[in-house]
Amino acid sequence: MKVKPLGERLLIKPIVEEKKTAGGIVLPDAAKEKPMKAQIVEVGKLPEDCTLKVGDKVIFNKYSGTEIKIDEEDYIIIDLNDILAKIEE
Repeated sequence: MKVKPLGERLLIKPIVEEKKTAGGIVLPDAAKEKPMKAQIVEVGKLPEDCTLKVGDKVIFNKYSGTEIKIDEEDYIIIDLNDILAKIEE
């Protein structure tokens, strides 16, 4: 299934990082904070001056967007205004 966001929205896939304690214990999902990093999967109609594109990694507001499942994978549809920064590596 393909999802194309409408308006100034993005479809992003959260980047889940494994969290470990100082002693090397892996924390379960319930103890982890919600991820705030994601990779852009699809874009809607963005303003001409917007430099975001598919494949970019971004940081977004912690509790923003609408979570959806596509083919058993978690995604978020988010407003452009909820993107805080682009991650440049």
